Amino acid sequence: MRRGVIVPKGKTTARKKKGNGAKLGFEEKLWQAAEVEEDDEPFEEKMQRLTATLNEQFTESARLEAAIRENLRRLGYEF
Repeated sequence: MRRGVIVPKGKTTARKKKGNGAKLGFEEKLWQAAEVEEDDEPFEEKMQRLTATLNEQFTESARLEAAIRENLRRLGYEF
């Protein structure tokens, strides 16, 4: 068992290997999505849409990070 990891009884922390080891966690889901996702949306339009969405998500991420840091600061935990 790895240090610092709480594992319920009967469970293990060992991970099953899949494929050549290059696909771990979210990467595997991305590859699966890439294999099935085909559409007629032109590349430039898709990239504009996706980068706009990503920008919104980065903005939201920064807002949430600031809120979490403030809450931790109020609790006496600053870093």
